[in-house]
Amino acid sequence: MKSRRDFIQKVTAGLALPGLVSFAPSNEKKVQKINQNLTNEEFWDQIRGQFPLTKERAYLNNGTFGPATYSVMKAMEESYLHINTTGEYGHTDQEREKLASFLGVKTNELSLTHNTTEGINIMAWGISLQAGDEVIVTKHDHAGNALPWLNRAKLHGIVLKTFEPKATQEENLTLIQSLTTQRTKVLAIPHVTCTTGLVFPIKEISEFARNRGVITAIDGAHGAGSFNLNIKDLDCDFYAGCCHKWMNGPSGTAFLYVREDMLERLQPFHIGGASDSGWDMTSIPPILKGYAESAHRFDYGTQSTTLMKGVSAAIDFQLEIGKEKIESRVRELNQYLFENLLQFGNKIEMLSSAEAKSRISMVSFRPKNASYQQVGNELGKMGFRIRQVPEGGVNAIRISTHIYNSKEELDRLIQKLPGILG
Repeated sequence: MKSRRDFIQKVTAGLALPGLVSFAPSNEKKVQKINQNLTNEEFWDQIRGQFPLTKERAYLNNGTFGPATYSVMKAMEESYLHINTTGEYGHTDQEREKLASFLGVKTNELSLTHNTTEGINIMAWGISLQAGDEVIVTKHDHAGNALPWLNRAKLHGIVLKTFEPKATQEENLTLIQSLTTQRTKVLAIPHVTCTTGLVFPIKEISEFARNRGVITAIDGAHGAGSFNLNIKDLDCDFYAGCCHKWMNGPSGTAFLYVREDMLERLQPFHIGGASDSGWDMTSIPPILKGYAESAHRFDYGTQSTTLMKGVSAAIDFQLEIGKEKIESRVRELNQYLFENLLQFGNKIEMLSSAEAKSRISMVSFRPKNASYQQVGNELGKMGFRIRQVPEGGVNAIRISTHIYNSKEELDRLIQKLPGILG
């Protein structure tokens, strides 16, 4: 049996079928082993070198999309070539197992989805709810969390109880406790808000909810890859996240965590191959025996081996750096930016929490003397890719930083702001 590397080398040497264009994985030489012995900024500068991001502008919008590394693209190139030259499309069992380990959960508790919104829809529709039942959500929800619950309310008459997030974790825990009533069935809140980057104390919230018999369905779009995340430690019931933001994996890859003892509390409505425990179309009547005895019942149809190979490469990259080290750097850049923005206190309203543990990767502010659109557009012209935040009437500028960003980039941003804040 030839190894995959031998196979790739033969194809790229022109040993494939006549007329087949020679194709070499273009990122082979750009993947470098990480040197852990460098000084702090030198270390993170070498990490930046593992991303194809242009030096012509500062990318400060990882909260929307996390660029992939050369190693991720290389893994996908090799997989795609292998599949399309052999017709062997493989499976994703190994990749699911690696992702589960990375997230701190059991493999049978993990469904492979395509984005966080898909996981949230599975939660929103799969939980048994009746008209009048309450679901607590925030006024700062992303469309991916808001719309599935709004749609369930529109069609089934459930009641959405919304709240404006407070500045600290203790205040938010107290507020959620005060909003919970006997009619409350679900807490459907984000781990980190997309608007101001506020971090909710999910572990404490989950403990409270479980004691009250309330289900926790967490929007975890900003969790994996920024925190040194262990979902099991959060003790929530369900957690939907993605691999294309802070994990820097490929778009179209995500996951849904379903706590093992909550599996039967989440009804699957979309199923396909491997979602079942047996079916027979020849019997009269045709039968579906039941569902797979794992969260795999929620992923249906063909999975992309190539995309999941990219996820595995993204995990390898993060583990090579160290999850704890990544969280420390993400928090370091966030605090550096937050402190430097404070000098503009007469020109901006800081919307992100002053409490360090209530922030991790994003800072948002609202200009006082100009519209957020004007400031956002001007920053874009100057080579800074940020996000404008209209959600919840926040009307702010959001800056999100990750491991490929530098303090020098943030210094340049700070230097440019006086000229456009008015």
